[in-house]
Amino acid sequence: MAYSQTPKKAGLPREVLKWLQALDLSFFPKNVRRDLSNGYLVAEIFSWYFPRDFHMHSYDNGASLAARQSNWSQIERFFEKQNISLLKEVIDGTIHCKPGAAELLVQEIYTFLTNRRIQTIQRVEQNFTDKAYQDQLPMVARATASVAIKSNLSLSEVIAEPNIITNQRKVLAIIHRQIEQRKEERTQDPKRFNVKPTLGEQAVRLPPLAYQSEPNLQMNTSQAAC
Repeated sequence: MAYSQTPKKAGLPREVLKWLQALDLSFFPKNVRRDLSNGYLVAEIFSWYFPRDFHMHSYDNGASLAARQSNWSQIERFFEKQNISLLKEVIDGTIHCKPGAAELLVQEIYTFLTNRRIQTIQRVEQNFTDKAYQDQLPMVARATASVAIKSNLSLSEVIAEPNIITNQRKVLAIIHRQIEQRKEERTQDPKRFNVKPTLGEQAVRLPPLAYQSEPNLQMNTSQAAC
């Protein structure tokens, strides 16, 4: 069985999907991460509620990084004007198709615009990595360090952030998570990694004196008296 690096499509709660369908958008987001990344659909959603603030001819439905940044710059100015607080990490994650970011964003938008609570919350990975997906895979199918970097650090993210040190820190953070995951795997399946028990683990451990049987306790006492 083949395993993809990360799931390309993610589900949304039923009430959110019905709401999106009712808006009669120019196209329905079949792939949430891809279709919301450039911000065009997000602007179109808000245009139904704030028609005077959103003019769709000002937005580009292209896939380039320049189109994404231009669209989201306009949207964020509107958020600031209306005191709408959405985490910058969520927006950046949506722009760069990070796992879970677009799903979280559209749920937050639904709650804000409809003033309704989501009955069945679609849980997502809050740090916008593919860790939850990797944990579901068998150990032999999990990503290596190089694949993990490719899956969790997109090219657009690198281009948008010209600071080399910042990108190096992101890479190191991914590698650190990968090392921690390997440590966890070694603990879960020591035989697979040929992990041998330490001398301390092999040593025979006797229960504390207070929990030994009474005859043994009396024997130890008499020996101590001699």
